[in-house]
Amino acid sequence: MSVRYADQSAELKYIRADDAGGQGRWSFSSQQATLRRLDKAFRAFFDRVKAGRTPGFPRFKGRGRFDSVEWPRDGDGCRWDSQPEHPSATFVRLQGVGHVRVHQHRPIRGRVKTISVKREGMRWYVVLSCDDVPTGPLPATGAVAGIDLGVASLVTTSGGAHVANPRHLAATADRLAAAQRDLARKKRGSKRRHKAVARVAAMHGKVRRQRLDHAHKTALVLVRGYDVIVHEDLRITNMTRSASGTIDAPGRNVAAKSGLNRSILDAGWGCS
Repeated sequence: MSVRYADQSAELKYIRADDAGGQGRWSFSSQQATLRRLDKAFRAFFDRVKAGRTPGFPRFKGRGRFDSVEWPRDGDGCRWDSQPEHPSATFVRLQGVGHVRVHQHRPIRGRVKTISVKREGMRWYVVLSCDDVPTGPLPATGAVAGIDLGVASLVTTSGGAHVANPRHLAATADRLAAAQRDLARKKRGSKRRHKAVARVAAMHGKVRRQRLDHAHKTALVLVRGYDVIVHEDLRITNMTRSASGTIDAPGRNVAAKSGLNRSILDAGWGCS
């Protein structure tokens, strides 16, 4: 017998009633959203099992690994711009926490629909999704291009234009390796290990943000420059699969394939 979202949501009501000062303090809708994510993860797991694919059992996430909370609707346990009369600051109100000041880096367009709070290392982010966002077509250029993704050049167009691959991970590889070696020497559960974990996470987070920023800027230039863009359907997961093989059938050129996999993932084809 499987446990579904409806069963857990019904049980959550009694848990909140019995723990008014604990679980009862937080937003019921955000807790339901977390249960939906859990149910979705297990449904995907069982679907993979039935399809004969590698199942990948969902990983348990304790307090130290659970990094995001979602509120499905603005105003239900969470309120964006909760103090609109403030002359210079923006606040978000979280049930059980109160008003929290946020750095709004750009104006909100449309109507706020869902709100998420996400932790990356030592930083916290508010992520909004909006409805009724005003849109408009870009001016037509009459240009058509095919693009090829690569490692030496991130993008090569059919017209011969190249976009350089910044190789963000390679640029910080030495410092990242030193930070990981420092982490490996720390005692588990110690304050120094906690700081070392945060240092490694911050470096990985910076590389990820740099990669996303470059990918989005490159995509924007291409979209503004061409009316039609054709690209190949790359199976990145298959292309970056390990070549180590098994004990009975070991792979060949494992080191070279590992370096190629690292370069492909550093290029960030999946986000471009």
